[in-house]
Amino acid sequence: MRKIILAFDGFHFSEGAFAFAKMLNEKNPILLTGVFLPQMSYANLWAYADGAGTPLFVPVLDEDDTEKITSNVSRFEQMCVHSGIEYTVRKEFSDLALPELKKESRFADLMIIGGEKFYEGMGTGEPNTYIKEALHELECCVVVVPEKFTEPSINVLAYDGSESSVYAIRQFAYLLPELCANPTLLTYANSDGSNKIPFEPYIEELAARHFSDLTISKLELDAKKYYSTWVGDKSAAIVAAGSFARSGISQLFKKSFVTEIIKNHKVPVFIGHR
Repeated sequence: MRKIILAFDGFHFSEGAFAFAKMLNEKNPILLTGVFLPQMSYANLWAYADGAGTPLFVPVLDEDDTEKITSNVSRFEQMCVHSGIEYTVRKEFSDLALPELKKESRFADLMIIGGEKFYEGMGTGEPNTYIKEALHELECCVVVVPEKFTEPSINVLAYDGSESSVYAIRQFAYLLPELCANPTLLTYANSDGSNKIPFEPYIEELAARHFSDLTISKLELDAKKYYSTWVGDKSAAIVAAGSFARSGISQLFKKSFVTEIIKNHKVPVFIGHR
């Protein structure tokens, strides 16, 4: 059984993220931990504790805020019971900030975030600041899920020959084994004109052990410009991509194809990093 975190900012409940967790539970039972984060200003995003773990900033919630979060916690609990999901809840939302979410991620297999609802007020023109910062700091793999999606029936593995892309493929297989029987496209695309898939025999040996219906393909397109459009035409897909190492997470968002896929809110995106 996997431990999966479902992270909400307290005011916005992501139906899409819960639906993804429910789908996984129906295939293989999970323990689902609902974490409800308070509203906060960006200036206080990571200012919760000093190096010794002493609180420096504790969000203060007014009565209306508390009622909204309490309502979402109750909704989560009821939906878990109705769906037959074993669950836990982190209710200490008045003390919780993203550093606490980082701690939670250290003790989890996977985290699910609603790409349109996680700190929705920060804007949805691109993956917002909170999502970027969370992906930078979290210590487990993450699935970013749109509010409306089709249950994945095809896997798209984004491979560029890097260590991080191979790590993401491997973690996807380990953490989402129920999807491994789906038709799987291991795709290589770049903008440098190379006609050779890096380390092709090696990645084929690895991927074929986990994905029974595997196709390896070099896409004749510029990944930065057209990959997200190509993926968007596959409405029942889930994309797996590496994060280019936690220390260089900003590179993930310079790779416009990943940013665009998340921004378009069409398919779930699995992001693997150490």
